[in-house]
Amino acid sequence: MSSAPRNKSNKGKSNSGRPQSSRPQKDRRGSGKAPKVSKLDPKLLVKKAIPQEKVEFKSKTLFSSLSIGAKLKKNLEAKGYSSLTMIQEQSIEPLLEGRDLMGISSTGSGKTCAFLIPIIEHALAEPRDFKALIVAPTRELALQIEEEFKSLTKGLNLSSATFIGGTNINTDERKLHRHPQIVVGTPGRLLDLYGRRLLKLHLMKTLVLDEFDRMLDMGFVNDVKKLVAPMKMRSQTMLFSATLDATQETLIKGLLNDPVEVKVNSGGNSSDNVNQEVIYLKDGQDKFSVLQNLFQNSDLEKVILFTETKRLADRVCKKLNQTGITSGLIHGNKSQNFRNRMIEEFKEGKSRVLVATDVAARGIDVADVTHVINYQLPMSMDSYIHRIGRTGRAGKTGHAITFAN
Repeated sequence: MSSAPRNKSNKGKSNSGRPQSSRPQKDRRGSGKAPKVSKLDPKLLVKKAIPQEKVEFKSKTLFSSLSIGAKLKKNLEAKGYSSLTMIQEQSIEPLLEGRDLMGISSTGSGKTCAFLIPIIEHALAEPRDFKALIVAPTRELALQIEEEFKSLTKGLNLSSATFIGGTNINTDERKLHRHPQIVVGTPGRLLDLYGRRLLKLHLMKTLVLDEFDRMLDMGFVNDVKKLVAPMKMRSQTMLFSATLDATQETLIKGLLNDPVEVKVNSGGNSSDNVNQEVIYLKDGQDKFSVLQNLFQNSDLEKVILFTETKRLADRVCKKLNQTGITSGLIHGNKSQNFRNRMIEEFKEGKSRVLVATDVAARGIDVADVTHVINYQLPMSMDSYIHRIGRTGRAGKTGHAITFAN
């Protein structure tokens, strides 16, 4: 059952509280207006990947050398974690010391573990009083953060709960009555729970804003401010992101106190691990036929395909399946259970393609995605960077293909 809204009805509302049509969006947004046109120069989306041996992804520091508990080290070892990544090496120690931090690093570089390890250590030090809030822009990312937290805290007697749109609000209330030490969620649902006086934000000592730039890009800036305002007991704040926009500087300064700044990359360039190319379509050329021909290449083994609208995502997914290319689908009109099932099938290799809108650009954590295809030119470079960040992860070389007229 969907969550109850902050007003009398959530008809015509998205999970973040913003209005949306009850009918599927049309490619022309159903209003007679021309669709938005990307101003990106396709020439900027062509780039050769840097050979893997030149990509500095892992550090020489071992998890076993960190000043953390033995049980946590054992859980890290059980997950196959041995060497820290660069973002982890530069972030974990300052965070263990209680410093605020702004961390910029590519998607898939280990940011989640970088903030979870210090949180776990601080929670173990004061299990009765410690409270942390982790805010993520998408449902999928929030669920993955809690999944990672649970795997790292086996046998440590720490509790967590995730709150996202599209789930039962009564179930959320029961979760909060258990007083979880770690709360993970998306902005809209967290504010809903706070508005109902169920979520006690004033008790939160640690705040993590994950994929911070994407959160702002999705229009959550006011939600973030409303979440932060009641957190008067907050003693540590962490912001992690793949990109950094200079226009966000004032907001960031207002959130952080004498922060450590860690930049593993510049925050503005697309992944060095991704071969990027553009396919230019000729006048009258059938785009889907070109796409279908691409899949004659068996190298396109695990593909995420992005469209700009939900309706087009539906149509492309249907046509791919009709032509024998097994495909799944996720976008904002799909239920959380449906989206979870589509991602699991994609992870397990039951589907070759996952068709998605930008709602999923930050929420898909799938190993070994071979290709990202932009079926339409993205609206911004920021969107492009996050999309292609789904491939070329953990030091591997990925591929990005963008269609342009």
